[in-house]
Amino acid sequence: MKTRDLFIVASVPLIWGLGFTIAKAGLAEFPPLFLMGMRFTLAAVLLVWFLPVPRGHLKDIFWIALVGSSIQYGLTFTGLSRIDASLAVIIVHLEVPFSVLLAAIVLGERPGYLRWLGMLVAFLGIVLIAGQPQVRGQGLPILLTAGGAMTWAVGQLMVKRLHGAVSGLTLIGWIGVFAGPQMLAGSFLIETGQLNALGEATWVGWGSVLYLGIVMTIAGYGIWFTVLSRNPMSQVMPVLLLLPIFTIVSSMLLLGERPSWLVLGGGLIVLTGVAIIVFAHKLSFTREETTD
Repeated sequence: MKTRDLFIVASVPLIWGLGFTIAKAGLAEFPPLFLMGMRFTLAAVLLVWFLPVPRGHLKDIFWIALVGSSIQYGLTFTGLSRIDASLAVIIVHLEVPFSVLLAAIVLGERPGYLRWLGMLVAFLGIVLIAGQPQVRGQGLPILLTAGGAMTWAVGQLMVKRLHGAVSGLTLIGWIGVFAGPQMLAGSFLIETGQLNALGEATWVGWGSVLYLGIVMTIAGYGIWFTVLSRNPMSQVMPVLLLLPIFTIVSSMLLLGERPSWLVLGGGLIVLTGVAIIVFAHKLSFTREETTD
């Protein structure tokens, strides 16, 4: 990865990490799917007029929007609405071992011993967290958030298969065109209280919509998709190890969250497993990895 790309993509953990905390505040005022629908609709309205129509790729983008945005954010943010932001961002990091598993299943890639070890460590960390008194009884939102991590991994694999044919901003703009209506329709099918929420929303709620739509989606995903399209995923993914730091610090400062030391310890185990996975290509001495 070029130094320029590294410095650019390093801003993404800050943008997304703070976004989890801001989203948690917004979820106190809006239903999850409704909030996400407004987020992506705002991004689409601001972007799509200035972007080319990705002819020949609209069908692919529709499915990326459905899987990697609508389903993924529906699961993740429904889970986030019921657990602390600091806990959610740790669980979200299961996207890395899920990505490795999908690559093995779909693409036939061989993870190697270290990546299998990293996956085991990461999942053990989640088991440790789930057993803590602070989070006991929150099994469903934890599963929803983990399901969001899985669908995020599927979505990234779908994006990667575009092979850079669509620019980052064009991709996120047209994802918004499809994902916004998808999530709003889903919201009115399975959620309630949207109109009351609109009438009673404070500056915190509307501020969260603006941040999620403009900063987290347009800026964050625009940077992410652009850098991902021209660099191997294995080189881009490590920067996301910084994401929990920004989320945990901002959630403590802005939301007053106080994760227990045991939860933080479990989170450290998860991140250790993730680190083993993303740096395995440098650490492994197995035959298949040293010959790559």
